[in-house]
Amino acid sequence: MRYLTAALAVLILLLQYPLWLGKGGWLRVWDLDRQVAQHKEQNEKLKRRNNALDAEVRDLKQGFEAVEERARYELGMVRSDEIFFQVIPPVPGGSPAATSHLPAPAVSANPAAVSKSGTGPAGTGVNSSIDIKNPINP
Repeated sequence: MRYLTAALAVLILLLQYPLWLGKGGWLRVWDLDRQVAQHKEQNEKLKRRNNALDAEVRDLKQGFEAVEERARYELGMVRSDEIFFQVIPPVPGGSPAATSHLPAPAVSANPAAVSKSGTGPAGTGVNSSIDIKNPINP
């Protein structure tokens, strides 16, 4: 009887091997399910990115507002009928008088242009720049 029990146990183990470790076994199926979930997540990220790029392309093709916004924020451009105001934040721990002597750049990466009538130097296409450094003590 012992030999029969041992033979049946070995037979059950031989039948279980392909189920767990074979080419189409459970371990392989679990690994493939994990890979599919990763690829789905990656595809969703790429779809969101593509939708954002598609919306940006449509904005650039249909109107001048997106082009103007990009020119303002990425290139620092200002319209010819505007005056550019740049507000420089105070230096932490410094006195207000120390910030009033800092040189200001001609254009900023994120200009905040206010619509006013004004002109810059002739032929330069650049408007006048007024820096507000200390509004309390001018």
